Amino acid sequence: MSSGLASLKIQVHDPGLSRRRLADRLAKGSFFVLASLPVILAGTILVALVWRSRPILAQQSIGRLITGRVWLPSQGQFGFLPFIAGTLWVTIVAMILAVPPCLLTAIYLAEYARPRLRGIMKPLLDLLAAIPSVIYGVWGMIAIVPMVQSAGPKVSGVLGFIPIFADHNPTGFSILAGGIVLAVMVAPFIIAITYEVFLAIPEGLRQASLAVGATRWQTIKHVIIPQSLPGIMAGIVLGASRALGETMAVLMVVGNVAKVPSSIFDPAYPLPALIANNYGEMLTIPLYDAALMTTALLLLVIVLVFNVFSTLALRHIKGR
Repeated sequence: MSSGLASLKIQVHDPGLSRRRLADRLAKGSFFVLASLPVILAGTILVALVWRSRPILAQQSIGRLITGRVWLPSQGQFGFLPFIAGTLWVTIVAMILAVPPCLLTAIYLAEYARPRLRGIMKPLLDLLAAIPSVIYGVWGMIAIVPMVQSAGPKVSGVLGFIPIFADHNPTGFSILAGGIVLAVMVAPFIIAITYEVFLAIPEGLRQASLAVGATRWQTIKHVIIPQSLPGIMAGIVLGASRALGETMAVLMVVGNVAKVPSSIFDPAYPLPALIANNYGEMLTIPLYDAALMTTALLLLVIVLVFNVFSTLALRHIKGR
């Protein structure tokens, strides 16, 4: 008994053990600081934007700014509703166009494609994700805008009784053009994430489903997709967040008209395009700088709220 206590006492006073404990504490503290940096950075950006937005918020209520429809900085009128509506319209159209084909593509690559085809497609997806957004914008101007311009009257002739398909814009620069370009831009991210999620499903689940007589499609529908649903939602959230903040490609094809759109063929003016087009110009106008800072603040808040609700939805799905 006494020899055991002596050995324990020697271990407690072992200099090597003390150094290891000190190194462990230092590593833990360093990791905590590094993990806190994103939160600190986001908080710093939020505080800076609020501070720079004070002049306009002191003169006009945030409710009046958000619901205002008129944007005339020279007359002191700063209505953000057209820009918020344009951002949401373009993002929603992009996600409606992108999600179904991306999901089907990921299913095919993970469940049906041969290894050789996967080896070809994966680098191509990485290449598409790495293309600069301005290239997508140029492609949208020379290919998508003329297509929308010619197809708009035909679609409106068939579906014109539905308000969102009413054709009021003959130029082709529209929400639909921006949504198509954005859908192509976010597709590689959604496909890559959902593809990896499908591959992470244990092979035993597939074999067990096939062993009881299920077809491959029944296995995908009733086993793979339910098990992968949190990961699929994460990929969609990442794509939507990218679409919400995209600037250059959308700016080049969406029309940039400050009015609340009523149709996918109408031009729009998203919040990122407003900042990119106007910051650095006409800042001698009173409150103009503060208005653009408020625009950035609104965009940040929209992205944060979207991600918070998406995280809550993911937790609910995982709980079920």
